[in-house]
Amino acid sequence: MLTSNEIRQLFLDYFARNGHTVVSSSSLVPVNDPTLLFANAGMNQFKDVFLGIDKRPYRRATTAQKCVRAGGKHNDLETVGRTARHHTFFEMLGNFSFGDYFKREAIFYAWDFLTTVLGLPRERLWVTVFLDDDEAFHLWQEIAGIPAEKIIRLGEKDNFWAMGDTGPCGPCSEIIYDRGEEYRCNAPECALGVCDCDRWLEIWNLVFMQFNRDEQGNMTPLPRPSIDTGMGLERLTSVLQGVESNFETDLFTPVLKKIEELTGRSYSRGPDGFPFRVIADHSRSCTFLISDGVLPSNEGRGYVLRRILRRAVRFGKLLGIEGPFLYRMVEVVVNKMQDAYPELVERQEFVEKVIKLEEERFLVTLNEGIRKVDDIINRCQAEGRQEISGAEAFMLYDTYGFPLDLTEDIGEEHGLTVDKEGFNRMMEEQRERARQAQKGEDAFAWEKRLAEVLEGVPASEFEGYQRLFAATNVQAIIQNDEEVDVIHDARGILVLQETPFYAESGGQVADTGIIKGERGIFTVDGVKKVAGWILHYGRVEGRLAKGEKVRAEVDAQRRLATARNHTATHLLHKALRLVLGEHAQQKGSLVEPERLRFDFSHFAPLSEEDIQRIEEIVNLKIWELQPVEVALTSLEEARKMGAMALFGEKYGDEVRVISIGDFSRELCGGTHVENTGQIGILKIINEGSIGAGLRRVEALTGSGALAHLTGSEKELKRAAAVIKAPPQELVERLETLNRQIREKEKEIEVLKGKLSRQEAGNLLYQATEIGGIKVLVTEMPGQDMNTLRQNAEMLRDKLGTSAVVLGSATDGKVNLVAFVSKELTERGLHAGKIISAVAKVVGGGGGGRPDMAQAGGKDAHRLPDALQLARELVQKAL
Repeated sequence: MLTSNEIRQLFLDYFARNGHTVVSSSSLVPVNDPTLLFANAGMNQFKDVFLGIDKRPYRRATTAQKCVRAGGKHNDLETVGRTARHHTFFEMLGNFSFGDYFKREAIFYAWDFLTTVLGLPRERLWVTVFLDDDEAFHLWQEIAGIPAEKIIRLGEKDNFWAMGDTGPCGPCSEIIYDRGEEYRCNAPECALGVCDCDRWLEIWNLVFMQFNRDEQGNMTPLPRPSIDTGMGLERLTSVLQGVESNFETDLFTPVLKKIEELTGRSYSRGPDGFPFRVIADHSRSCTFLISDGVLPSNEGRGYVLRRILRRAVRFGKLLGIEGPFLYRMVEVVVNKMQDAYPELVERQEFVEKVIKLEEERFLVTLNEGIRKVDDIINRCQAEGRQEISGAEAFMLYDTYGFPLDLTEDIGEEHGLTVDKEGFNRMMEEQRERARQAQKGEDAFAWEKRLAEVLEGVPASEFEGYQRLFAATNVQAIIQNDEEVDVIHDARGILVLQETPFYAESGGQVADTGIIKGERGIFTVDGVKKVAGWILHYGRVEGRLAKGEKVRAEVDAQRRLATARNHTATHLLHKALRLVLGEHAQQKGSLVEPERLRFDFSHFAPLSEEDIQRIEEIVNLKIWELQPVEVALTSLEEARKMGAMALFGEKYGDEVRVISIGDFSRELCGGTHVENTGQIGILKIINEGSIGAGLRRVEALTGSGALAHLTGSEKELKRAAAVIKAPPQELVERLETLNRQIREKEKEIEVLKGKLSRQEAGNLLYQATEIGGIKVLVTEMPGQDMNTLRQNAEMLRDKLGTSAVVLGSATDGKVNLVAFVSKELTERGLHAGKIISAVAKVVGGGGGGRPDMAQAGGKDAHRLPDALQLARELVQKAL
């Protein structure tokens, strides 16, 4: 029996033998694609190739792609565990043709691989084709010998694929495995295309990308039709291993065994096994997502990860697991998947830490959620409601991770139903917000439009690594989204034959400068790269024409300042890992002339000692005058050299390795100094959190760092002058002054207390009698809550059997306290009820015991009304 690892390798080897380039899986976090939450298909990383924006050195490719479908348009989260086939994380095997081969070859490869290489029985295989795709219908008969009755024609919903509302599209053909009569459903006609039961298992989808659809819906043939196929490894493995569901394949069985070990329970295929399947699936998703740089948060990808992780934790709790456990699943997942994805091994410890920390946080939240459910149930019972509202159920789901069915179960135990319609309405509103947040087609439409406008224009040559100026030609001018021959006194975009201008990339800002022609000067204020073209954004003063010879000049000082900061980020990255640990990996950066910003994974604030040690390491390397060397090599050779690749970045076949002596070696396309001595000095000016498990450091180098240090020294001297002390004695003098101030504050508090008690004593004469009971309701201006409470208690004790209500307004806020003698509480006078009613008058809330209560409010101008109500309530009670 073939293992999943063997099946994956057989697939890649087969297509490699047939002229395909084996391309590594892209990150689950799509690169430069705002339309996608996660990579969810093999073609994602080739989207720009299909659109004609990106050019690759190959026209045939094959991949085993990591995919997640747990958010946005494709979301299988709630279905996981309920079916045999749905997952949040899965692997998509695919082969692709970029204008090379088409239907005939795609059908042949698929049939040959399944029947010859894997040996699937031909009689078990059926196919579907698009309703009008006669070509595919006949090719299946010709190449595979499939009888016409086993080729099912289906409509656009099932067998037509489109990248979007406009753009590349075409019919598709699905290969279906007939699992046999024993899996048929109870429908009168259990037939492919009629029912969707477990008998008919789709294992491979072949997309024939042959049309381009415009805004009016018109479809025209593509000049170079392409192929995009996808086959789920989990499904294929279930067929080849002859098991009932994906969860019984060797991809999942080690994980399920670990859950059995943790729970002391046995896994079963039925409903009792549902929590096992959820945890097994979600442990894979969490491991891969965190390994690819996603961290739990309250928005975007991090929010989806948090939902997946917390869902697994909740099901673990249902199985009786107390405390964090999901992080212990990581090792099992890594052991199973490390052959195909070796990066999991080096990130295992980090992934475990992230999951454990999130588990610990959620277990606290979960317990709070259970208390919140109790509050809701009590409120329903107090209000005589028989239903938990949709808003309440959604709050439990969204804030505490309670799925609707759990809320329904708890409600049922107390005779309550749940407003499912209201809950679903709020869920749909949330999905709509998510859909709006995911809209990012404009950028792709613009890039696609540029590719059309610049069709036939040769790619730009970047020469900015070697020099900061170039004599070159204007190859194209774009103005108002159209190519023009001449531009004068206006904004526009220039494409040059050669350019020294660095385009914004990898966190480094673009160069600025000028492009001089005979009759005009173009001021460059932005540079971007689209496909092979480098676009210079700016404004021309005078006139420039297409084909004109020009001189491009980069602002040298700005470039040098940027290069200082970029090389410094490499030193900083290495120093962070030396001081904090290897988990401190780069998660983002911004390199500007004025400063650098560096985001990295870490779980706690950096101590002063950490920051000092990091600065020491970086500055020592700067002062050692380490050479900064550049090497061009293959990605594989770069990794052998020990070069660090930033996961999630898109690298070509040839990569650029930046080495700083023997200290740091990273893949990088940015600009750098030639020697670390050119950096001068680095000074960290800020460090803080930007999310769970993410920290950010901001730093200055060179003249910027010097200016910062000079400014700090000036401020130090000014502060020393104010307190008349030498700078070196400033801290000692400040500590002395601080101690003296605290002593004076204590003396002031003592005096204030004496004055307050004296003032309160004068109020004794304002007390009135009601039926022989002393009552004092009055205002004491400027009293904080603590002082007001002490005075009220003192007045009650001095008045004997009495009721005292005091109010005070301070800084626009209201403080209220009430003290009632014990004898009066036995007669029904309740301080808490009085304060609760009175506080509402001043826009506040509160309460307390029968003998003592306090509350705050925000409407100081209503204090007289509140005290009048207090008098009336006391009088009525007595």
